[in-house]
Amino acid sequence: MITITAKPRSADDEYTHRGPCYNSRVPVDVANQEYSRSEVLRVLSVTERQLKSWEKLGLVPACDAYGFSQLVALRTLARLRASNVPAAKIQRAVAAVRRKLQQISDPLTELRIYSEGTRVRVQLGSQKMEPESGQLLLDFDETELQRLVSIPSRSRQELDASIRKKKMEAENWFHKGIELEQSGVAIEQAIDAYKVAIALDPQLAAAMVNLGTIYFTSRNLDRAEKYYTRAIEANPEYALAHFNLGNLFDERGDRGRALSHYLAAIKIEPTYSDPHYNLALLCQTTGQHMKAIRYWRIYLRLDPNSAWAEIARRELSKLVSSSIVRGNRIDGGLSKDTFAGA
Repeated sequence: MITITAKPRSADDEYTHRGPCYNSRVPVDVANQEYSRSEVLRVLSVTERQLKSWEKLGLVPACDAYGFSQLVALRTLARLRASNVPAAKIQRAVAAVRRKLQQISDPLTELRIYSEGTRVRVQLGSQKMEPESGQLLLDFDETELQRLVSIPSRSRQELDASIRKKKMEAENWFHKGIELEQSGVAIEQAIDAYKVAIALDPQLAAAMVNLGTIYFTSRNLDRAEKYYTRAIEANPEYALAHFNLGNLFDERGDRGRALSHYLAAIKIEPTYSDPHYNLALLCQTTGQHMKAIRYWRIYLRLDPNSAWAEIARRELSKLVSSSIVRGNRIDGGLSKDTFAGA
């Protein structure tokens, strides 16, 4: 059995797991950011068929890329779908709101639409509007309706503007943190920048990941775990956060939890190569050679040309040779040469 100790990567030891990574993306104005169709499907955990159904019903436009407001609408639809609200019922509710409240052009982004059981509810100021026979029950007189719409609408616009401003400020502080890290100044300044970003936007998972990685690098694993965990709470579909938390548990020797987060990372993002590398190493270290072979091969398909790939090829070759010596059949009896060129 080949034993490889998983420990933080260093220049002196090439046989290590892939360490935690930073999110170094350049921030953008959230209101103007675009999301590809594939990103939307992945983030919202919906199928292409479901998205086309919403498009066919006129709930969202057919697009190859979506803006922030469209993403808000799609999130609302995804939540209603998760509550087993039929799409046709959502369509009737949205149509009714448009008829009754002509100043509301896009109810899915401008109003809070939610479910109680399988029934659709719309929050308008302090009032609930309920569906009746598939339509919203809007039995207010015209004066009362205008009072409910106009005053909360202004407050909502002010609130939305405040939220957008804070998100933009948070992105700027996040970017400042990256610049401070790259400049080589005192790391405390980068930590402060990330903390300000998180205070402004408690859902900014990228800042939490970078802050966690700073603490991981300085061997403060408890604080690193805190921020990686917060990143996952803010965005459970954040593959990088799962990968980094898996690394942390790997470092502590908690292989079960490390395995869980590595698997979560590749479930969210199957083409993310680093978790496959660490999964191969983890399985190899625990004597699960057949699984290790599978993960090495996947990793090499995803990242065939890096220095890490050379390590992966060597380990794969050793495992294949060891399995052949023991008489195990691998993938229907494929030879060592088949794997060597993976």
